[in-house]
Amino acid sequence: MRQGLADGAAQSTALPVEIGFLSSHGHAPEALWQAAIFAQAAGVSPDEFLIREGLVSEDDFYRALAAELGLPFLAIPRLSPEVRYPDSVLAGLAPLAGARPNFVAAPRGPALADLLKTRRLHRLLAITTPTRLREAVFLARSPLIARRAAHNLADKAPHLATDVSYRQIAVLFVVLTLIVFGLGYAPGLSTGILGALMGPLFLSMIVLRIATASLNNPVEPEDHAIRIEDADLPVYTIIAALYREKRVVARFIEAVSRIDYPASKLDIKLVLEADDQETLEALRSIVVPRNVEILIAPPGEPRTKPRALNVALPLARGRYTVIYDAEDVPDPGQLRLAVSRFAEAPPRVACLQARLTIDNTDDTWLTRLFTIEYAALFDVFNPGLAEVGSPIALGGTSNHFRTAVLRKVHGWDAWNVTEDADLGIRLARLGYEVTDLPSSTLEEAPGTLRLWMRQRTRWMKGYVQTAASHTRRPWIMLHQLGIWRFSGALALTWGTVLSALVYPLFTGLYVASWLAGPEQTPELRWTAAFKAYALTLFLSGAASVFIPTCVALQRRRLWRLMPWLPLLPFYYGLVSVAAWRGLWELAIAPFRWNKTSHGLARTSRAGLLQKHQASPAVTRSLKTAPP
Repeated sequence: MRQGLADGAAQSTALPVEIGFLSSHGHAPEALWQAAIFAQAAGVSPDEFLIREGLVSEDDFYRALAAELGLPFLAIPRLSPEVRYPDSVLAGLAPLAGARPNFVAAPRGPALADLLKTRRLHRLLAITTPTRLREAVFLARSPLIARRAAHNLADKAPHLATDVSYRQIAVLFVVLTLIVFGLGYAPGLSTGILGALMGPLFLSMIVLRIATASLNNPVEPEDHAIRIEDADLPVYTIIAALYREKRVVARFIEAVSRIDYPASKLDIKLVLEADDQETLEALRSIVVPRNVEILIAPPGEPRTKPRALNVALPLARGRYTVIYDAEDVPDPGQLRLAVSRFAEAPPRVACLQARLTIDNTDDTWLTRLFTIEYAALFDVFNPGLAEVGSPIALGGTSNHFRTAVLRKVHGWDAWNVTEDADLGIRLARLGYEVTDLPSSTLEEAPGTLRLWMRQRTRWMKGYVQTAASHTRRPWIMLHQLGIWRFSGALALTWGTVLSALVYPLFTGLYVASWLAGPEQTPELRWTAAFKAYALTLFLSGAASVFIPTCVALQRRRLWRLMPWLPLLPFYYGLVSVAAWRGLWELAIAPFRWNKTSHGLARTSRAGLLQKHQASPAVTRSLKTAPP
C-alpha cells in the first residue's frame, strides 16, 4: 500500500508542471502521466492535449487551476472597455472592469507553466476558461469585431476592395442595351464588331482551356508524400461559416473528426450568425469535440460568408488555415498532404486549392451536369492554370492558406459575394501563387433549378464585382501581373462574365447565319474571311468545352456521364440566364447573399449516409468514384 502511494507520489512529481497540479484535485497521476507521454509524442503542451482530446473538461481544468493558485474563478468575466481584440484572446489575458482583481487569465502552454512556477501577480488575477474569456471579449468588443470583419480590407488596401459604383453599373447596362439593340437592328454589323472586340478575350479562354487539358494532373498524387511524424506537424486551423445548416452540421462534425491529423493540433472554428438558433441547437444536441470552437459573429452588415470568415481569421492559431463549407467531406489525408506540399513549395505559394467533386451526382439531371462541370473545372482547368502560372479564381471551399499570408493580404472581401474568386486574383496581384492540391472534397450540388439558379446568380454577380473591382485601374494590374498573367486574369473574370452574357446571342446568330439562305438574310452576309474567323471561334469554343470535360470524366472514371454531354449547351444557356439575373441583382441588391440550402441530397457516389445521420460511412474513395 505504502509502496503504491510512493510510486504515485513519484509519478506526480515527475509530471509536467502544466498538468501536475491536477493530481491534487481528483485526477489520477497514472492517467496524467500517460497523457503527458502522448502529448510529447504529438508535440503539444500537456494541458492542450488533455483538453483538446477530451480527457479533462475545460471547466474542470481551470476551476482546479484556480483552486491550486488560490484565485477566484470567474464564470462570467466583466471586462474593461479597454480590452484588446484579438490580442486578449490570443494571449489569454484581459483587463477586468473592477478594481481588484485587475486581470482575468486563461493561460495555456508556456504561459500556464510560467504562472504555476512563479505564482507572480496572483493577487491581481482571476481565472476563467479560454472559451469564457473569448465570449467575454466578443461581448465587450462586438462593434469593433463587426467593423473589422466588414471593412478591414477597405481600410487597409482600398485599391483592392470591392467598389462597384452605380455609375459603373449604369455604364455596363447602357453598353449591354446598345449591344442587344444593335444585334436586333443590324445583326450582321453588330456581330462583326462584337466578334472583333471580344474575339481576343474569348480566344484567350479557349487557348487556356485546351492547353490545360493537355497537361497531366491526375486526381491522386503520383508521388507518395513521406508521412510526417505527429510531433513535427504544425497546428492547422479549420474555419467553416455556417448559417441554417441544422441538416448537415452533425455530418460535418463527423467528417472533420475523421481527418487524419492529431486532434490536439486541430484548431477548428465554426462561425455562426447571432440569429441562427437552429444551427446552434443542432450543435448542442450532438457531442462536439473539444477542439471545436463555436464563434458567434456580432450582428452587422453585410450578411455574407466572407464577413463570417473574417471574424474567425484573427483568432486562427494554425500555421495553415483551410476553409470548408458545411456540406463538405474532405479526404481524411488532405491536411497531411497539404503540410507536405507547403513544405516543398517556395514561400510565394500562398494557397493550395484542393479538388472539389460532387457527391449527389445521381439526384437529378442538373446534379449530373453540375458534376461534369466541376470535374472539368477542378480536375483539369484549375490544376492546369496553376501549372502554367496563371492566376486562379479559387473555389469557395478547400482552400489551404499560409495563415500569415492570408492575414497579410487582409483576409476576405466581406462585400464580394464570390470572395473566393476575388481572393485568388488579389493573391496574384500581390505576388503570390496558388497551386493544385490533388486531394478531393465531396460537395453537395443543388438538385432543383430554383436552388441552382439562386446559387449561380450569386456567383455571376460576384464575378462582375470581381472583374469591375480589379480592372478599375487596369494599367496597375498589368504592371503587377505582367502581360501573360494579366491576360489570364481578364479571361477568368471578364471572360467568364461576357461569355455567359453573349453565349445565347452569338450562338443563335451564328447558327442562323449558316442555316439561312443568303437571300433570306441579306443582313447576315459575311465575307469569306469573317465566316472563317467565326467558324474557327465557334468550333474551337466547342472544343474548349468538350475536350476538358472528356479528360475530366476519364480522370474521375465517370464515363457513365458521357450520354449527358449533349446537354451541356443547354446547361450553359442556363448559366447565361443566371448571368443576366446577376447583373440585375447587382443593381438592386449588390451585396445580398443567396443562401444555398444543404442536406437535401438523395444519392451519394461515395456511400455517405444522408438525412440527419451523424456518422457518415465514408468509403475508401473520396478521390475517385466507380464508373
